[in-house]
Amino acid sequence: MKVLGFAGSLRAGSFNRGLLRAAVELAPAGMEIETFDIAGIPPFNQDQEAQPPQAVRDFKARIRAADAILIATPEYNYSIPGVLKNAIDSASRPYGDNPFDGKPVAIMGASIGVFGTARAQYHLRQSFVFLNMYPLNHPEMMVGLAESKFDAAGRLTDEPTRKRMVDFLNTLAAWTKKIS
Repeated sequence: MKVLGFAGSLRAGSFNRGLLRAAVELAPAGMEIETFDIAGIPPFNQDQEAQPPQAVRDFKARIRAADAILIATPEYNYSIPGVLKNAIDSASRPYGDNPFDGKPVAIMGASIGVFGTARAQYHLRQSFVFLNMYPLNHPEMMVGLAESKFDAAGRLTDEPTRKRMVDFLNTLAAWTKKIS
């Protein structure tokens, strides 16, 4: 099972990039999580959607090749980061050329706040309706107080959170099989 993971943060020391690295490390047998860095995706310009930049074409190809999608999102101002929305918008255009269509998707997120990206994750789900994606509903992977769960190198070290990640990924694998 091939899963494409990407983080909605550009910051090198991002907890969400760390969460994505933990998912790669903890993926169950039979699941391969490849990652994509959205940093190279330029701002969406509808004038270019028929001939998108190479970074967008690469992203779309990786989405199409995946059996499922895994998104690690921070929460900015009670919502998703602009760079994440931009990447999703860029990849899903032009209308009728949506590589996300019919894909299972799981969302996770880490923040220094207590709620661990809950509001951002719920906003992201709204986009999945139009994209015709199948979000994993339970378990939710919201990591609050992230500064206490990662070491200085950005490695997820909190054992209860690591165990939740394993359960989360196993459920994503079962969900992907069910959807397929």
